[in-house]
Amino acid sequence: MRIIDRVYIDGSFVEPHGEQWAPLFNPATEEQIGKVRLADEEDANRAVAAARRAFPAFSNTSKEERITMLKRLHAAVSERAGDLVEAMRVEYAAPPSFIDFAARRAGNVFLDMAEILESYDFRRRIGRADVEMRPSGVAVAITPWNSNYSFICGKLSTAIASGSTMVIKPSEMSAIQTQVITECLHEADLSKGVFNIVTGYGNVVGAALTANRDVSKITFTGSTVTGRAIAQMAATTMKRVTMELGGKSPSIILDDADLQVAVPQVLAAGFLNSGQACIAGSRILVPEYRRDEIEARLKEEVKVFTLGDPGDSEVRIGPMVSQKQWDRVQGYLRLGQEEGATLLIGGEGRPEGLERGWFVRPTIFSGVRNDMRIAREEIFGPVLCVLSYRDEEEAIAIANDTDYGLQANVFSSDLERAKRAADRIEAGRVIINGAPHEPLAPFGGFKQSGFGREFGVFGLEAFLEPRAVIS
Repeated sequence: MRIIDRVYIDGSFVEPHGEQWAPLFNPATEEQIGKVRLADEEDANRAVAAARRAFPAFSNTSKEERITMLKRLHAAVSERAGDLVEAMRVEYAAPPSFIDFAARRAGNVFLDMAEILESYDFRRRIGRADVEMRPSGVAVAITPWNSNYSFICGKLSTAIASGSTMVIKPSEMSAIQTQVITECLHEADLSKGVFNIVTGYGNVVGAALTANRDVSKITFTGSTVTGRAIAQMAATTMKRVTMELGGKSPSIILDDADLQVAVPQVLAAGFLNSGQACIAGSRILVPEYRRDEIEARLKEEVKVFTLGDPGDSEVRIGPMVSQKQWDRVQGYLRLGQEEGATLLIGGEGRPEGLERGWFVRPTIFSGVRNDMRIAREEIFGPVLCVLSYRDEEEAIAIANDTDYGLQANVFSSDLERAKRAADRIEAGRVIINGAPHEPLAPFGGFKQSGFGREFGVFGLEAFLEPRAVIS
């Protein structure tokens, strides 16, 4: 049983003022594997005070000093990649390929931001004005459970690069992962108060951080419902906010696509991180005249997406994070059938041979209309919907007929045609033919998928305020 009874404030692991405890589970076995003592409002305010004290000196560090810090952070995190993998395996049980990617990315984001800093100009002459990009102040990062240390490192790397200090509130469901990554970051030996990490409930610690008048910037990744509440509270003190929220991403298979190539990629996009991903391609748009052919291929190809404990390298879909999330997904599986959709494969209940763990049968619904709730609401599980279209014009209309606009996928044998389609899609990112991750490209959403951008130059400037001196 892992007992986590410290938070990280002002450069030290300290006992929290909060006295409430939360259990920690292994989703693949449903066994309790630990518990975490949670921070409270007093801890949140202590962390902000530490970040505020550190800000004057840290905001005046040079670009070269920050690059050196980022490289130290990369080294400290990379050195314990194996421990990060193990922590995510036992506490979140994501598929092995996702865990490996997340562990590598946690360290690499610091190098990515160091690369951006190398060529970034904080001072510019514009007309008669000297313009300086200044750090925004004390920033708060509120991160979710579905890629814990990737989000922590991604947001912290940008704060460090900008010269802002930070308080991080991770999900209480990821406390073991948080403990390991905090130990890594501590080893980088940054000045006290530059970053602080307090694990607690969103309605307690998150609310206190959002309300604190000494906080200038909030970066949040999570649900649209929670993001909306944070944005409303932040507006009372005019905090700058970056919101990366929900998604219902379309995967458009154009009529000239090579199905042998496209179908495996479509399923990989849909089942990414066991479907517990805001960017998951959960709506599959197919040409009407090829629907039967595509659905037959989907039904056959889905069989290679094996479920089980992430200790097995062949596993491609893990369990849901909690009993609550499992129940939620089961509710959508029932709802889809009630709405008139047809189960192509999967459905309610546990997968065969898995009597323990919060596993969901990989499910594909056929005959889905875009006005059905299963096509419009974020399910956050391995549940995909097939929608048919008559021509490309209708495909684009269906893809854009959503409250969300985080990411989209286009598959075609003609790259230029795919790019033309991408130009018409209302989403912050469009991936063509399963293109690999580009860490320096901006990431964020249109519509109710949020506002602001992360990563690269766009992410850095979200933590900066321009000041003009005119002479």
